[in-house]
Amino acid sequence: SDKRALLKGAFRGLREGGELYFSDVYASRRMPEHLVADPVLYGESLSAALYAARAGLKPVIVAPVLGGQLLAKGVDVENYPGFAEAIQGPWLMDQMKAQAENVGTEMVFDHVASVDLENRPFTLSCESGTQWTCDTLVICTGAQAKWLGLDSEDEFRGFGVSACATCDGFFFRDREVAVVGGGNTAVEEALYLTNHASKVTLIHRRDSLRCEKILEDRLLQNPKIETIWDSEVQTINGTSGFPKEVTGLTLRNRKTDAVSELKIDGLFVAIGHAPATGIFNGTGLEMDGGYLVTAPDSTKTNIPGVFAAGDVTDHSYRQAVTAAGMGCMAALEVEKYLAALDVGETPDWKIAA
Repeated sequence: SDKRALLKGAFRGLREGGELYFSDVYASRRMPEHLVADPVLYGESLSAALYAARAGLKPVIVAPVLGGQLLAKGVDVENYPGFAEAIQGPWLMDQMKAQAENVGTEMVFDHVASVDLENRPFTLSCESGTQWTCDTLVICTGAQAKWLGLDSEDEFRGFGVSACATCDGFFFRDREVAVVGGGNTAVEEALYLTNHASKVTLIHRRDSLRCEKILEDRLLQNPKIETIWDSEVQTINGTSGFPKEVTGLTLRNRKTDAVSELKIDGLFVAIGHAPATGIFNGTGLEMDGGYLVTAPDSTKTNIPGVFAAGDVTDHSYRQAVTAAGMGCMAALEVEKYLAALDVGETPDWKIAA
């Protein structure tokens, strides 16, 4: 079924560490060659779609899969307002999706291959062959996992090296694994992996964690987790046959330069995320460090009619609740922009330098 195919593709994409390409899941679906909508939301801002639909617009979400950081959180979500008890990220996404669809949002599961922001209306060309045109575009493509940048990491990615504990932790039941990182994501991944692995080693390049205090306390009190401080991974070691397997790590202490070996069966990289903006290179959108630049207290980009919300523009907070709030902001600004176009006015588009 389509649901099973989408789920299968989702876990494959998450295992590959961030950019989720699932056009093959729906490639056989018969779709028109050219469709028009306003606004088109490229990415996963269900809050923007909800507010746009309630304003009487006809929002269409075009994305390979919905969920982003919430989909990857098979662990408990405890900091999203409105729930007295911890909830699961995928369940919350299902509820948000149903809510947006109930007020008229259309969901299109496709991968956008190219974007034309120089001509109006804007055009998004998808791998399925469909083209969408729109007067307003809300970019909510989120962020993708960062990697260590090692040759050995590339060699063993998908063969014992992963960026998603929720997706791949099951494969390491009763085995020893390591997590690299020191923020909330790394600690959450390590805690989740204790449900499967016999031992989890957290490797951090500093001498203290950067996570929330409650997460730090849980990690340090968990008997299945050990920490290695002030260290970085030099090489991921493993077998060269097929299938390849990770057998250990070569570590270097950043303070003493001492080199050591750590025997493990799997490595989970959790050192942060980078905004998924590669497709917008050369489109004229202003970026800063890969993040889309928006006006202060606004989701407006430097191109009139193009808005950005969530982790794709937020390099400070990167929380699901702040992304949802920015989606609301984008929808309200879209409504105002389109209302001006409808009466033949030039929409106000002041962007601070």
